[in-house]
Amino acid sequence: MKASMVSTVSLIGALALLTVTHAQQPPSINTALSLTLEPISAPAGPNTSEPQMTVQGDRVILSWLELGGRRTSLKFSERTPSGWTEARTAAAGDDFMVNAADVPSVRRLADGSLVAHWLQQDGADPESYKLRLSWSRDEGGSWSPSITPHRDRVQAQHGFGSLFQVPGAGLGLVWLDGRAIPPDAPEGVGNMALRAATFDASGKFVKESVVDARVCECCPTAAAETSDGVIVAYRGRTAGEIRDIHVTRLVNGHWTPPVAVHRDGWMINACPINGPAVGAHGRDVGVAWFTAKEETGHAFVAFSHDGGNTFGSPTRLDDASSLGRVGVTLLGDGSAVAGWVEFTSENQPSILMVRRVNANGARGPAIRVAELGGMRYPRVARSGNELLIAWTETEKGGPRVRTARAMAH
Repeated sequence: MKASMVSTVSLIGALALLTVTHAQQPPSINTALSLTLEPISAPAGPNTSEPQMTVQGDRVILSWLELGGRRTSLKFSERTPSGWTEARTAAAGDDFMVNAADVPSVRRLADGSLVAHWLQQDGADPESYKLRLSWSRDEGGSWSPSITPHRDRVQAQHGFGSLFQVPGAGLGLVWLDGRAIPPDAPEGVGNMALRAATFDASGKFVKESVVDARVCECCPTAAAETSDGVIVAYRGRTAGEIRDIHVTRLVNGHWTPPVAVHRDGWMINACPINGPAVGAHGRDVGVAWFTAKEETGHAFVAFSHDGGNTFGSPTRLDDASSLGRVGVTLLGDGSAVAGWVEFTSENQPSILMVRRVNANGARGPAIRVAELGGMRYPRVARSGNELLIAWTETEKGGPRVRTARAMAH
């Protein structure tokens, strides 16, 4: 991440402080939507960070990075009725690109195979790195030689990937692609694109396409599968530097024109490094995001009941103000459980919070999960009636991935 992007994060924190006294009051609380949270033993040990959770049906996989000197390992575990499985390694090397916002993943496909993605450094420029993909057909016992989903050979950013199940069979993914940005271009010159690729059930490349030719440069993407097909959420970028959250859907093998989830009108001439989250159940979709228009930092969630074609009015998640870094999952009744990082004051740590929100906008009580620092992204997922939360804490001066759960009926 370039210096101007990092300074933007500090600016967002300062702006969020102003909202404690000047922001509009959030909606009232419906105690019937309360959750009871309990910590559960995580499969990750010391010096672990960058958790991610992926879902196939009711099967949830937690992945994370384990740091050991110059060597980095991508590890994973699956949630079962008896707890997390023993940690396994999907990939390892001394050329991983490690970034708290640009996180690898391991996910299961409908045919039972596993696929992993991570980031590989590509040259001396820290802004230049590749996406790598590898498949396993024996529950992670062995992995195929890794490949890149992008067909170019440009030394540029290829990251912020989100994997999904292609309808029928195979793998799909989207990522941010900087091949059209000149190597020595000043900050803000050139267009970062959102690109997509698909692979068949055997792992053979099918095609690559441009989804949106101009998007925010370093905000994470998100993908979910509805009963109508795949939906992807990301932060757009207009010629006038409006950076609102957009969605696009994969319909009959083609991406639909992007539409805004809500027109916040947030104008910012830098990347806030704060992407959306998306969850789906049937045709119900929930998108959570952060915005800081008019010197306010807040997190929101909005619902769609037609597979992501249209969205209703947003509901505010935070009670004071937010630093964003959102997560969301949908429950069987169409309500959402969303996580965000609450900003309370300049002298207090930021707090990971979660709450349940009905599709009509009614909010349950906010639940404090943990204190957070830095740019760490928490994760929220659902396995049946079990809600799972993963985050990174600082333990004895180093990072460690933690998990917790709540039963949501």
